[in-house]
Amino acid sequence: MALDMTFIFRAKIRENIMKIKMVSVALFVTLLSGCAAQTFIVDGDTSRKATTQKSQTFFISGLGQEQITDAAAVCGGSQNIIKVEAQHTFVNGLIGFVTFGIYTPRDAKVFCKV
Repeated sequence: MALDMTFIFRAKIRENIMKIKMVSVALFVTLLSGCAAQTFIVDGDTSRKATTQKSQTFFISGLGQEQITDAAAVCGGSQNIIKVEAQHTFVNGLIGFVTFGIYTPRDAKVFCKV
């Protein structure tokens, strides 16, 4: 009788460990695949390619940090701005993950009327 209970108990432990592993893998994949973009449309024509694109550098997950991109200076005046976009891509997330959040880049794009 005691042997049967031990077998059942060990089987339940193995089952719970498998569930924990599956949830951990799903969480890991979700964290790696997260991307975000903030887009500010100034003019309705959004079909053009980015005039300038640069990588912004942040440290310790960007805690308390900011970087400014002067879109009016890039486009030669505020009337020439189509849209501004800040994007956290998969590659940026992977770099942040590998460096444990010490270095976390982000891409900034400015679209001009040309």
